[in-house]
Amino acid sequence: MKILFISSEVAPFSKTGGLGDVAGALPAALASLGHDVKVVTPRYRDLRGASRLTPTGQSLVVRFPSGEASGPILSTRLSENLEILFLENASLYGNRDGLYGDAWGEFGDNARRFAYLSVGALQAAQRLRFAPDIIHANDWQTGLVPVSLQTGFRHTALSGAKSVFTIHNLAYQGQFPKGAMDELGLPWDLFTAEGGLEFYDTLNFLKGGLVFSDALTTVSPTYAREIQEPEQGYGLDGLLRRRAHRLHGILNGIDTHEWDPQTDSVLPARFGPRELEGKAACKRELLKRFGLPDGDAPVFAIVSRLAWQKGMDLLLNVLPTALQADIRFVGIGSGEGPLEDGLRALQARYPQQVSVHLGFDPALSHLVEAGADFFLMPSRYEPCGLNQMYSLRYGTVPIVRATGGLVDTVEGGLEGTGVLFEAFHPAALLAAIRRALALYADAPRLTEFRRRGMEKDFSWSASARKYEAVYADLLAE
Repeated sequence: MKILFISSEVAPFSKTGGLGDVAGALPAALASLGHDVKVVTPRYRDLRGASRLTPTGQSLVVRFPSGEASGPILSTRLSENLEILFLENASLYGNRDGLYGDAWGEFGDNARRFAYLSVGALQAAQRLRFAPDIIHANDWQTGLVPVSLQTGFRHTALSGAKSVFTIHNLAYQGQFPKGAMDELGLPWDLFTAEGGLEFYDTLNFLKGGLVFSDALTTVSPTYAREIQEPEQGYGLDGLLRRRAHRLHGILNGIDTHEWDPQTDSVLPARFGPRELEGKAACKRELLKRFGLPDGDAPVFAIVSRLAWQKGMDLLLNVLPTALQADIRFVGIGSGEGPLEDGLRALQARYPQQVSVHLGFDPALSHLVEAGADFFLMPSRYEPCGLNQMYSLRYGTVPIVRATGGLVDTVEGGLEGTGVLFEAFHPAALLAAIRRALALYADAPRLTEFRRRGMEKDFSWSASARKYEAVYADLLAE
């Protein structure tokens, strides 16, 4: 198949979260299956690997009522079947400190910026004479792709393509004042509640993707069910229930080359499911790097955005009680100021037990995954989650709330791979931590938990096959 894949971020070139990881890994996995894949994304100012980009000799012109936006199409080829196309426009992408916003908040022209990406990606396919079978858009930033495909591009060479839209996090919808309809040149007959872009008198990009796509996917089977209920549907649950027959929950994979404790170059010692001795050396180095005393105490860890979604407020509520036991806690993360302050205060109060690194450090994240005994993910909701899969691969037992992708990847019970808790409540999390302490005291059972987790297959190849099946079913219709 010929696949046009469109995303506002693509690792390793640009990334703010899991969307970038998926947009970097899934197209590569599809290309390895023999499909011809082109990925379209903006050319941001702080693009990693920008020196590798070459001009295609083609450019875009997107016409808005207030004037034209234009720019060249750049390219880098990662493999025989995989090419990344970058849309360059200095005023929309090049003169910015962030992808979606800066220290002052979201950029005021994000509607225009991502309308340009959506229409520009389809234009790029035309300019390069690439006639895709499948056009795969991702999250609200590309919500106008399927809308444009069914309206402005209806009678072009792209009209035969089937569209797929992936929801990575339904809470982020790309809502704008309805005046943006005129600013973008969108016809007002699309501004309807039933089958259109209107959402409580605003323009909703994500809703456009949900309404106009041929198939919908999201990043775990459980999350696909959860978003059809009011609690996690964020006002779109009714629409998703109506389109449930088109909605597929496909678990994200992880990069099993980057995340492999048997080959990881940043670790002081390597280890595998049948040779676990190296994990003890990683634990000693982890405690040393975080300035905590060595010893036999269990190490609990986080690597996380410090955000409401991630349940970090719940964790801060519980940790003072949990620390009354002889445990260590290490953390890497950044985010909401009160949560950062809470971790700083905890470190000051328990300097021999708690140490945190506020910021982003990829190498240190690998050491945390390898050296910790338990990994905490008490999320309010979690569409998929990646760190619990990294933890399992590194023999670090995850303690997770039973929601979204967490419950799809971590097995509870006496013969499981992790510790699950149901209620979003301090008592439930504290009980889970106590179950983990009991597991730690039973060394043979802990070893079996670690081995079962390390032997799970979370590679992208299995997930890519499921996307391939969705594409094939659409083309067979």
